[in-house]
Order: sequence, then C-alpha cells, then structure tokens
Amino acid sequence: MQSENKHYTTVLTIAGSDSGGGAGIQADLKTFSALGAYGTSCITAITAQNTLGVTAIQPIERNIVRAQLDAVFSDLKPIALKTGMLHNREIVEEVIHAIECYSPQYMVIDPVMVSTSGSNLIDPSAIEFLADKLFPKATLITPNIKETEVLSGIKVTDEESMLKAAKWFIQNTDIQAVLLKGGDLCNKESVDFLVSRKGKEIRRFAMPYVQTRNNHGTGCTLSAAITVYLAYGYPLQTAILNAKRYLHRALEAGAQVETGKGNGSVNHFFAPKKLKLSEEG
Repeated sequence: MQSENKHYTTVLTIAGSDSGGGAGIQADLKTFSALGAYGTSCITAITAQNTLGVTAIQPIERNIVRAQLDAVFSDLKPIALKTGMLHNREIVEEVIHAIECYSPQYMVIDPVMVSTSGSNLIDPSAIEFLADKLFPKATLITPNIKETEVLSGIKVTDEESMLKAAKWFIQNTDIQAVLLKGGDLCNKESVDFLVSRKGKEIRRFAMPYVQTRNNHGTGCTLSAAITVYLAYGYPLQTAILNAKRYLHRALEAGAQVETGKGNGSVNHFFAPKKLKLSEEG
C-alpha cells in the first residue's frame, strides 16, 4: 500500500529585500527556516542597506509582484502569510488582489514604515490606503511605537499610552487584532499589548529587555515567527507568546556578536528546538 504523501507547512513573506541580511525578506526566511516551516517569498522592493542604514530603494513593478504571488499561491499554497515593506499603493493593491483570490487562512500585517536608522520605507500616500483596505483583512497587525503614532495620532511614551493606542485601533477601525510592540520604550522589560475584537481580549506580554545594539530586524522576526506558529495551528495568544520567546532567545544569542558597524541582526539559528513551546510560564 502506497503511503500518503507528506507536505511541508508552507508560509509566505511579502516584503522588501535587505541587502544587509538583517531584516525584510532575509530575516523572514531565516525565521521560517529556524522554526521548521517552508518559506516562500514575494519581493516588493530592493533596498541597498547595511547595519548603518538604507541608502537606496527600488520598488518592484506591480506586474512582477502579481506574478510572484500568483506563482506561489497557485502551486505551493501557503496557509499563512505576513507582509512587511509595501512601498506604494500599487503594491498594496496587488497584495489585496492576491488575498481575495487565494484566501490564505492567516495574515499577519507588519506595517513597516520607518527603518531602524530612520529611513522612510513607504510612500506617505499609501499609508491611509494600507490602513483602510488591507488592515481589516488581517488576522493580526503588529505596529511598533513609531508606526502606531503615525496611524493613530496618539503619542506613546509609557505602558498606559501604549494600551490607549492599542485600544484605539479596535475602537476606531475594522482591525480584528493588534499587537502593539513596545520594545522601543527601552525599559527593564520588552512589553507588547494584544487587543482583540474577539471577546474584547487584552493581554500584556513581557520579556526581560536584552541590552544590545543588535536589534535590526526584530519586528520582522517577531511577525514572521507569529506567522509560523499560526500556520502550525496555535491560537493567536499562544502563537504570540512562543514567537516572543523565540525572539528573546535570538536576541540573547546575538547580543555580543559584532556584525557590521551599526545595528546588527539577531541570531536566528541559535537553537530553537530547545524552546519549550507552550502557553504556560
């Protein structure tokens, strides 16, 4: 009797390429691989960057973006996707078109707008369109503090204002769930808040803060890890908790490694199999 064929858990990243290897497509694919998923990609822009910053951006033509998405979805059928840098409105439109055509089960939207070094990564005219048309389709959006301030108009300086801003998304938009990332507050803990429309859930996630300059690509890595755990069938809160644990260990492992002259990357391949992946503790 012929045995039943096995299949990889396939996930997709739709993002920009980082020539320095620390963020974007490169960070996403490293994370997918480290956590055992089969990673596919759609490159939306090519950036010239390193640990010191971004020096050039070339968006990909929309017909090539569509071709990449059609090629991946028609054959490899990813169960979950995440987005990163969607440089302009035309690219956002192509992502929406693909979602409507192929209906992936899970979608994590990381609204990448500004790089660690302060470079703008999205056309300002695309921000409102992104928020109005793509965010409501997402399982989860994962803005950092700067992105939250741009989107909500709320100044975020502490946990109280973080929670206020997170609630704003649920109260004033059609977003289903938002994970507001608070790592930029640089306290003793790295604190994120999840606010969900389902059951009006609010949860605080905290990990010890890792003192390091090697934090390039942390947002990409976290959202990519959440995507993998959702694809594995974990509930949203458990997926976030396990992803934060993975990122924390990756930050610790890469904290003292010198990679370039600026903000280096986390260590994606530290030893993820040693993680205890559960809801508790």
